[in-house]
Amino acid sequence: MSTIQRHPAARVTGHTFSHMQDAGFVRKAFAGIASRYVLANHVLSLGIDCLWRRTTSRRIAQLNPRRVLDLATGSGDLARSIQSACPAAKVLGADFSVPMMREAQARQFQSLIAADGLALPFQDGVFDVLTVAFGLRNMASWPAALQEMSRVLRPGGSLFVLDFSIPRTPGIRQFYLFYLKHIMPRIAGWITGQREAYVYLCGSIERFPSGKDMESLICANGFQSAGTTPLTFGIASLYEAKKPG
Repeated sequence: MSTIQRHPAARVTGHTFSHMQDAGFVRKAFAGIASRYVLANHVLSLGIDCLWRRTTSRRIAQLNPRRVLDLATGSGDLARSIQSACPAAKVLGADFSVPMMREAQARQFQSLIAADGLALPFQDGVFDVLTVAFGLRNMASWPAALQEMSRVLRPGGSLFVLDFSIPRTPGIRQFYLFYLKHIMPRIAGWITGQREAYVYLCGSIERFPSGKDMESLICANGFQSAGTTPLTFGIASLYEAKKPG
């Protein structure tokens, strides 16, 4: 098994953001659920999360990128899907949770680096495409993270953000919110033994901006032409934006 490269964590200081997550709690939570994370995802989404990643990978393949960074790569599911769709591209996974990346290694994805999303150890303009799936929501500052993503993308490069969202359709919305608050944490807690982590993660979905609000957040922090593709009745959304060229 290859060694995961490590870079010291960094923090952005001197700024005030309206949405700050507890990075220490998030790190501990993901370390605790790492070994059962993939199973929990598949059970809780009935396997639909695989289709969402496939949709994202197909969009990326249309761009014929040479260098792709999958930030908050976790167990490497999206990174492996992108590599399969873009065999000529160099796909690198980055995450601040080494236990999660050990799961990626166990699933035969080896191109990994441990890094803080708020202080990436890359020069400006290195990547053609940057992806973050179910990870921006848990970063300490959404604006600072997006600004850092913009920095490491080349001019004209593409950002893809895949994450959960709250459906807008009446009936579906109410059912999903009930599932999110009362059912998902119990099932995930039974699978992983870490119910507290999923109470936090499920709560973060409701707090996370979606649709036009997410497009505005992305465009205010280094990107333009942001668009949204709702997935599975709006349970998840795929956001795509360009860095100004």
